[in-house]
Amino acid sequence: MDKPVLLTKEGLDKLQAELDQLRTVRRGEIAERIKYAKEFGDITENAEYDDAKNEQGMLEGRILTLETMLRNAVIIEQGPEAGVVQLGSTVEVRDEYGVQVFTIVGPAEVDVPAGRISMESPVGKALLGRRVGEQVAVQSPGGTRELQVVRVR
Repeated sequence: MDKPVLLTKEGLDKLQAELDQLRTVRRGEIAERIKYAKEFGDITENAEYDDAKNEQGMLEGRILTLETMLRNAVIIEQGPEAGVVQLGSTVEVRDEYGVQVFTIVGPAEVDVPAGRISMESPVGKALLGRRVGEQVAVQSPGGTRELQVVRVR
């Protein structure tokens, strides 16, 4: 049984755009590569053909994954409790290195360089349910890290 995939509205739009691009553009490009590779003759020892077929398999796998994710998507909306860290919240925290900003998202939308962390990550789990001013200790492979919630949007 497929489990729900928690997404923000932006995350849903991004996955839908990726799916549309794979279906409309990438499928055609790979089909052209396969057609071109077949023109070389015998496909049993044709590296270009094998590579294109492998890429086609990976593409179709990604399309199936995206279709399943979108079919099971549950949109995250800010709840009624303002000022409390929850799924979809943007949180400003302070630690010994300075101030950082995170958006708490479902696992399908993680983009650490962009500050989008999973609710299942150590930091995400520790921040959920916290309010401005609260201190939280986060266990990570590098040791314990103290964070203070500065702002919640």
